Amino acid sequence: MKTYSPSATEIKREWQVFDASGQVLGRLASQVAKLLMGKHKSIYTPHLDTGDYVLVLNAAKVEVSGKKANQKIYYRHSGYPGGLKEITFRELFSKDPTRVVEAAVKGMLPKNRLGRAMFKKLRVYAGSEHPHHAQVASRR
Repeated sequence: MKTYSPSATEIKREWQVFDASGQVLGRLASQVAKLLMGKHKSIYTPHLDTGDYVLVLNAAKVEVSGKKANQKIYYRHSGYPGGLKEITFRELFSKDPTRVVEAAVKGMLPKNRLGRAMFKKLRVYAGSEHPHHAQVASRR
């Protein structure tokens, strides 16, 4: 019995479209992460990037449950002493709703160079307009 490992020529990437309006952030992010990793395909291999391109539309209409809008905090660091910055979900969502969806998906991907390559296949837009009409074939 030999273990099957797909070659780079056998990996076929498709474009998947998600409409985020009315969906809960974490549930949407887990579905998107699964598609980016390629876990929905029969040729899935943990050490290869077999996933599809994912397009998330209407990120400005995503929802969170409970008190997360006020209590969830996003951190970043400038690299200097005392350079820890924090912002709540509500503030970040009003500034740039795409960053909220990107942060949720990025947290569900592997923390290595493979995860960074998977994250590059994600496109998030606040509205329903996007420049990828030629690539998109299916809609979720």
